[in-house]
Amino acid sequence: MVLIEAKHVAKIYGTEDNPTYALVDATFSIEEGEFVAIMGPSGSGKSTLLHVLGFLDRHTKGEYRLDGKTIDDFTQDELAHVRNKKMGFVFQQFNLLARASVLENVKLPLLYSGIKEDMWDTLARSRIEAMGLTHRIDHTPAQLSGGEKQRVAIARALVNDPDIIFADEPTGNLDSKTGRDVMEIIQDLNKKEKRTVILITHETYTAEHAKRVIYVKDGKVESDKKVEKQRYAHKEFKK
Repeated sequence: MVLIEAKHVAKIYGTEDNPTYALVDATFSIEEGEFVAIMGPSGSGKSTLLHVLGFLDRHTKGEYRLDGKTIDDFTQDELAHVRNKKMGFVFQQFNLLARASVLENVKLPLLYSGIKEDMWDTLARSRIEAMGLTHRIDHTPAQLSGGEKQRVAIARALVNDPDIIFADEPTGNLDSKTGRDVMEIIQDLNKKEKRTVILITHETYTAEHAKRVIYVKDGKVESDKKVEKQRYAHKEFKK
């Protein structure tokens, strides 16, 4: 089933007389349950594409459909609701609240979820436990390692049980061993939990953990190929 469909999507900044194209004529589709890497060098437009796909920004031209509905079919409140319920985000910089505990950080998306408040602690604690961080539940981000911060960010992304995980350079601030641990978690979200995963990266090595790579350069989709030999983080870790 096609989950995401982009047709001739463009994102233009600046004025009509002096436009700057961050995306140019992006056309592709992503099926439910796929693990897709969007790869390209810095400034290629891959993060802009993530922002468009994740309802964090609007495209300028073309058509973007999610579950068969274009972004124009949603009101602003509906966009926020879909983003909160259907999508989870993991970023390179973690984006955790510095003065909040692990538990408080993971509960944040529940504030806008419509889920009853008396369920928040249970849901957040369950995700924290799944990330192996129960012993850190009352710690603040300053008391955590980089890998622990990213696992908190993943727990927060999962607390609303989203269908789609957007991971923007999730290993960019981590050492290689910790990066493999994080990629193992992300692969399991796709393989074991059947979530659609869209990974943004500039590294071929990281992209090959996905099953398919969309390569973006200068705002254009240059190629869209299946990964011939997918990397498995847990196997690499055990070597």
